[in-house]
Amino acid sequence: MIVGMVTNRELFERAQRVIPGGVNSPVRSFGSVGGTPYFVARAEGPYVWDVEGRRYIDYVQSYGPGILGHAHPAVTEAVVEAAANGASYGAPTEREVLLAEMLCDRVPGMAWSRLTSSGTEAAMAAVRLARGATGRNKVIKFAGCYHGHSDALLAAGGSGVANQGLADSAGVTPGAVADTVVAPYNQIPAVDDGVAAVVVEPVAANMGVVAPAPGFLEGLRAACDQAGALLVFDEVITGFRLAPGGATEWFGVAPDLWCFGKVVGGGLPIGVFGGRADLMENLAPLGGVYQAGTLSGNPLATAAGLATLERLTPDAYRTLADTATRLGDGMIAVAEAAGTACTVARVGALLGVFFCDQVPCDFDQAKVAAENGVYPRVFHALLEAGVAFAPGPYEALFPSLAHTDEHIDSTVEAFAAALEK
Repeated sequence: MIVGMVTNRELFERAQRVIPGGVNSPVRSFGSVGGTPYFVARAEGPYVWDVEGRRYIDYVQSYGPGILGHAHPAVTEAVVEAAANGASYGAPTEREVLLAEMLCDRVPGMAWSRLTSSGTEAAMAAVRLARGATGRNKVIKFAGCYHGHSDALLAAGGSGVANQGLADSAGVTPGAVADTVVAPYNQIPAVDDGVAAVVVEPVAANMGVVAPAPGFLEGLRAACDQAGALLVFDEVITGFRLAPGGATEWFGVAPDLWCFGKVVGGGLPIGVFGGRADLMENLAPLGGVYQAGTLSGNPLATAAGLATLERLTPDAYRTLADTATRLGDGMIAVAEAAGTACTVARVGALLGVFFCDQVPCDFDQAKVAAENGVYPRVFHALLEAGVAFAPGPYEALFPSLAHTDEHIDSTVEAFAAALEK
């Protein structure tokens, strides 16, 4: 396809004739911001270009994997080299071992890990493992936290369904969620001896970005210990974006099981779940909890993941945090100058923008800010200025190592102009 030979609108119209809603993941449809989605032709560093040749400073970065920026030469080279030797084998590879060693070395307390093909699969498997290991059925999750689209975890699922104006999903039977308890984020729920697991995003990044209140994660750890339940951190977004050891290193709280994705695949599909050895040994072929995947440990994905993680040094994390701080502080400053109610939440290199007076602490507060009608207008004004935020008010911003001060300053200028509009 030659860039400029087809328009975004033409492609979207064609897509809607053969793909439900014209997209393969709902948020891409622009349903919550209106208008026609842009179709990406290529990407490099902090930029994406649409099929009409328009360039955008990109803060979507594939919703997190692009932590080095798009098409990083080392990642591209690793993938090309791997692809030349075959795309999938259905057999073990050395890179699977290398990646598992790297993950377990980095995450304090995670002894074993297993690869999947997506974050949804990782969360689904972690819950099954928790139930199998404890012999219990109930799972507690938190409103506004998204753990993929498996039936049991989709209730009150944050950005996964909220961007579509939905509370839950049709097709999920009452029986599938009969053992799922939904609690407010940042409130420690009652955990009894029927609970297998408490599943939480250590930073809730699917309702904007909502940080854990002081003592929240520690309180969940204590409540699980007292009841004999397992604490599961869904770090599909926070994993290897906050710190080399993820949220466990950042907050000093270790769960029993972890879920990862995004960054670990360097832009290719991957998921990971891991935990203590005494829990993970319940998995087949060692134990009675079954989990499998033909494409798990895909050689292209493991090559991209290794190339990415090798470059995430302590210095890289300091640079990411500085970049996020410059962007967040700049946006707040121009919003104050414009008299616009706006706050930017930041945890490490994660940013969330809320058009309200104070940072929300739970999904109910985030929902008020998301539904006040400001975000879609600012989103489109930024897009016209060549800056791409996520097409939904419940998503995070993902500055990368490829975003320089110049990119950040240009973004802040565009944000100021958008607020004036």
